[in-house]
Amino acid sequence: MIDILRRRTSLGDVLRTLVFYFAFYGVTVLLAFVVWAQLILPGRTYVQTIFVWTRYHRWCVRHILRIKVKIEGTPPAGKVLVALKHESFFEAIDLPVLLDYPAVFAKIELLRLPLWGKAAQAYGLIGVERSEGAKALRKMITEARLRSAEDRPLAIFPEGTRVPHGRRPALQAGFAGIYKLLGLPVVPVAVNSGPLYQGRWKHPGTITLQIGEPIPPGLPREEIEARVTEAINRLNPAPEAQEAP
Repeated sequence: MIDILRRRTSLGDVLRTLVFYFAFYGVTVLLAFVVWAQLILPGRTYVQTIFVWTRYHRWCVRHILRIKVKIEGTPPAGKVLVALKHESFFEAIDLPVLLDYPAVFAKIELLRLPLWGKAAQAYGLIGVERSEGAKALRKMITEARLRSAEDRPLAIFPEGTRVPHGRRPALQAGFAGIYKLLGLPVVPVAVNSGPLYQGRWKHPGTITLQIGEPIPPGLPREEIEARVTEAINRLNPAPEAQEAP
């Protein structure tokens, strides 16, 4: 096996990444306090602050890390379940830039973070707590239906966690249940952010987000899982390409 995805880290990569960490995460801490203060006030001004944060992240990615972002296809809106490949923190932070005010299924631990946890919950993140089984699933579906009723797209990482570029793990069992109970079309999104953004040092290049055709609701579990798996992995190398000759 050869690691064809490994990239050599240059001094420029290191310097750009250090500047990125300072610029992005420094502002992130400041905005966390701003959002916390806004949560005490009436209204939803904190939503705009979160939008500013995600757009600032995109700006830092483009102008500091020298990573371009290419969108292939039209981002969906409204009542739809968007299923994305998850290779790095990039696509998780970038979701409010890609989609129009999405509600996102996220690990329950993110909702328990100081400051940002309360902001995330108020924004509409839907906590995923796998240890609670059916009880947690019912709670997730109730919250998801409320967000969908607001005409917001729902976003989910069906593999459950970040996956190294080139890997195609089975989808989490809960994805098929969510798909069935919500009765929404699924729009798959392939992402190839891993080789550039994941890891300590970031690398310049182009991250592509490829938006697939909608998949209708009501399909059997085997079919929806197969179609989503194929669609979100279209930017991955074919498995045979990773093997040494």
